[in-house]
Amino acid sequence: MKTLQSAEAKTHFSSILKDIEAGNEVAITYGKKKETIAVIIPYKKWKKSRKRQLGSLEGKISVKFAEDFSMTDEELINL
Repeated sequence: MKTLQSAEAKTHFSSILKDIEAGNEVAITYGKKKETIAVIIPYKKWKKSRKRQLGSLEGKISVKFAEDFSMTDEELINL
């Protein structure tokens, strides 16, 4: 992973985008301590990591709606 300071990233933004388009990740640092504050990753990689999960109850419960279940928009809004 390539690491750049924020000012350097600003100056070379077009070349950074080309690196990301090629599938590479780029870390951005900031401040005197050069602390990493962001990582830019390709969109396809980000999109794959955004799958929804059931959370802490995953595998412990399931949700099933009856075939005759129905709710109007008004009923949903007034919950």
